[in-house]
Amino acid sequence: MKIVDVAVGVIKRGDKIYISKRADGLHQGGKWEFPGGKREANETIEQALARELSEEIGIKVTKQSHFILIEHDYGDKKVRLDVRLVEGFEGKEHHQEGQQSQWVDINELSQFTFPDANKVIIDKLVSLLTENE
Repeated sequence: MKIVDVAVGVIKRGDKIYISKRADGLHQGGKWEFPGGKREANETIEQALARELSEEIGIKVTKQSHFILIEHDYGDKKVRLDVRLVEGFEGKEHHQEGQQSQWVDINELSQFTFPDANKVIIDKLVSLLTENE
């Protein structure tokens, strides 16, 4: 089974993270996610994330760094999530494809339903927040 390479952005502003809800018709539809999308063959992960966040939520990424790499098998699809922490961007975030989205306190992320592969991201965010308190 082919692995889908995905660039994922954990967009952070203070102790808040920007999340969006997947369209019902998509794989893992109706669940919340960190924005991003598939990496094209000719792109680096950094370029893919910058393009996806520009297309999806209308921001220009100015600062991103490696956060975590996750490989997950959903049974019907395998994904490799190259997760980047986005702590600098220009523009006003807004979902250009009509998805529901919002800023959420890191400690409240566990109250939302995410795809299974995202649980590791949430755990790491909560762990970092606890370390910094």
